[in-house]
Amino acid sequence: MSADTLAAGRPPGAPAGAPSGAAPARAGVLARLRQLALGDFRDRVRRPAYAVTLLAAVGLGLLAVPPADGHWAILALGRYRGEYNSAYTGTATALAGALWLTLGGFYAVRKGLGRDEETGVGLILAATPLRNVELLLAKFLGNLLVLTSMLGVLALTAPALQLVRGEDRSLDPVALLTPFLVLTLPLLAATAALAVLFETVPPLRGGLGNVVWFVCAPALLIAGERPGTPFGGLGLGPAAASLSDALAARGADLGGDEFSLGLTRVDTPLEPFRWDGTGLEGGFVAQRLLLVLLAVAVAALPALWFTRFDPARGATAGRRAPADTGEAAAVPAAPPVLPPAPLATPATAPAGPRRGVGFGVGVGFGRLLVGEARVLFADASRWWWLAAAGLLAAGLAVPPDTGAGAVLPAAWIWPVLLWSRLGSRSAEYGLEALLGAYPAARTRLLAEWAAGVLLTALLGAGVLVRLAAAGDTAGAAAWTAGALFIPSLALALGTLSRSHRLFQALYLPLWYLAVNQVAALDFMGTVRRAGHPAGPAPVLVAALALALLAVTLLTTTVRRALRD
Repeated sequence: MSADTLAAGRPPGAPAGAPSGAAPARAGVLARLRQLALGDFRDRVRRPAYAVTLLAAVGLGLLAVPPADGHWAILALGRYRGEYNSAYTGTATALAGALWLTLGGFYAVRKGLGRDEETGVGLILAATPLRNVELLLAKFLGNLLVLTSMLGVLALTAPALQLVRGEDRSLDPVALLTPFLVLTLPLLAATAALAVLFETVPPLRGGLGNVVWFVCAPALLIAGERPGTPFGGLGLGPAAASLSDALAARGADLGGDEFSLGLTRVDTPLEPFRWDGTGLEGGFVAQRLLLVLLAVAVAALPALWFTRFDPARGATAGRRAPADTGEAAAVPAAPPVLPPAPLATPATAPAGPRRGVGFGVGVGFGRLLVGEARVLFADASRWWWLAAAGLLAAGLAVPPDTGAGAVLPAAWIWPVLLWSRLGSRSAEYGLEALLGAYPAARTRLLAEWAAGVLLTALLGAGVLVRLAAAGDTAGAAAWTAGALFIPSLALALGTLSRSHRLFQALYLPLWYLAVNQVAALDFMGTVRRAGHPAGPAPVLVAALALALLAVTLLTTTVRRALRD
């Protein structure tokens, strides 16, 4: 859409002398909303985040309807599952999609306003007569279009899966599609609206908002499943009640097992039973419609304070900052990187033992490490350090098992925004050319990694002291491997992607799975069996950390060679 069209405040193609009035004005508003939303949608679907989220949604749909002899389940009632007919396949896929697209889809759509600000489009919008509420609603509609397109692809996989599984090949379009429209679509509307809201609230528009959403969204969805809670959460209640009634009619005994939604391994394949769906009550449907209306109101609410990129009225949501940082908005002119002390050339080197050269290199690396640590810690506020001190004290105060199982996960999620800057800061702040001229790029990268290890060790030091005091060598080894792995992962992902977002997107789910006792992915020793870590061997985790560091060094070397 052209700036002239926006500035004229009329829909594209409308003549300059078009008559005014309520109907033409409404038509003009609708045309602007449609054009802005479609433009935003087209921009989003071309980005890698869209493809990644879409593929993950399709993959989750495949997991929701596993093979009949499979040993996992997404939707189950004890040891039973519904027969793979249209009703069950549609409901299982829709609920899985609601869970993933609500949590993961948020990250695919939350940068609409920020991208306008970065590209300068926001300055054009600030100069147009476009009202704040129109722009915000257009962003909301663009977000909803993106999420709905993902939902549409997921809905197409449901009948394909039903036919592939082959338990019931008679397709019922109404039974297939109704769960997507009633259960999932209202939640996507709420997600689209909250993505707009987060972008207009200064503390939430950056990395902190990513963490808040990851922690709070599942909690709100789970809380929404309680009886009497407005809007019905994910919509598990009606489905669970109907499935239970169908089993009770067969005289099946659940043995105290409950309805579950989530990837679960089962020892034996679940036993199928016939279920023809649930007749959704009018009250539940009305609540879902009300949720959509509430989402529209939430999306329009920031019009009260949103400045629409107008520099004369203050920043959009605080000072202009690097996109999605969640940290201090002021960009430093350059990191305080200190070069190592120069070594004497053979022509001028004084006679003496060679250990003086090694000492010079050691002093230089130490100074470089101090400089990188200062850069890494620069974005931490006093309150951040106060909470870090509390985590350190808690690790010292609790027993070793409690420290490893509860305090350490808290300590090793707290610096996630700082870790995510490893490897990506130079690219995001436009310092690659400056730092590329540094004569020992790999040494500087090792110092950056060492600063990350220092931060990781500092936050978890209390737990390590208690493990060592208790003689828990296995726990201390797992702690050490985790302290090496986290900064290695952050540095590798930051270097490869030149963005802090990839680490945030991968580390948070990895941490979540470890905290939820998935031993195979426990990289820090929090899953314990009989008082000992149950996760991968510390040697394996440490080897993976070193492999990631090697990949980082190789990537830097190749890029420098290509640049030279």
